[in-house]
Amino acid sequence: MNQIYKQLSFMKLRYPLTAMRNGCFLIPFTVILWSSFVATLVADRVTSINTDQDALLALEDHIVNDPQNLLTTNWTATTSVCDWVGVTCGTRHRRVRALKLSHMGLTGTIPPHLGNLSYLVFASFYNNSFSGSLPDELAKLRRLKYFSIQKNYFGGEIPSWLGSFTRLHTLSLANNSFTGAIPPSLFHLSELDGLDLSNNDLQGHIPREIGKLPKLRILYLSHTGLSGSIPSAVFNISSLQVIDLTGNMLSGSFPSANVTMSSLRIIDFGFNNLTSSLPSNLFNNLPNLEGLYLSRNLFHGQIPAALFGCTQLYNH
Repeated sequence: MNQIYKQLSFMKLRYPLTAMRNGCFLIPFTVILWSSFVATLVADRVTSINTDQDALLALEDHIVNDPQNLLTTNWTATTSVCDWVGVTCGTRHRRVRALKLSHMGLTGTIPPHLGNLSYLVFASFYNNSFSGSLPDELAKLRRLKYFSIQKNYFGGEIPSWLGSFTRLHTLSLANNSFTGAIPPSLFHLSELDGLDLSNNDLQGHIPREIGKLPKLRILYLSHTGLSGSIPSAVFNISSLQVIDLTGNMLSGSFPSANVTMSSLRIIDFGFNNLTSSLPSNLFNNLPNLEGLYLSRNLFHGQIPAALFGCTQLYNH
């Protein structure tokens, strides 16, 4: 209602002379205008709620197995969408802000209608049996901060439009059947805190642009089929805490850490084809390293003496 008063106040300021000259018509004109404006706002509000409801009912229609009957018995048009299981609405706009469908055993596909949840911030489909590809219409979910579809059966290439989610903090596509290369657009996500693409069927190299993620803390790219060398840019991410590249076909030498990475705790490069010797200065810049996993590679030469100065590793 505050918006209504603001709009009417604006109109009074804009048309004061007209109102005075036609004073005899002022009251009926104001009443008509007020009624029309309120009706428009109410219609917009109802449409918005209906849009969210229709999107979720479309999702329900695309689910072929709901073993716990969680959605079947709860997602009905006779109850408010904000009261549905797994759904959270915002207190201000009363639009769907979070969709939490993890661990429900659901089987189905994602419909394009889900892209109409324009206020969605949090979406988790973790540990279900969804399959198919992600529809391009999801690119409209520009408010997303958390997106997890881990442990499903999604396939196709990783959509490049994921790189348009500029507010995204967490992206987890792990344990699916995605193919192709890692799209460079993902490295435009300047707010990204955690990236997990592990256990997919990807090809190609780790892009050098990975160093452009200034806030990245967690990086999981294990068992993805990636090849080529590990870009040195990965050690330019000062916020990085965990990097897991195990179980790939990575080759070449161990990249040097030329800057102090006081946040880095875990390095797992095991089960690859890395060669050469470890950089002599590597551990000088990793004061808080707790875990180092390099087994099943082709390293040779001496272990850098600085490794024994990593006291957190020694006591771990």
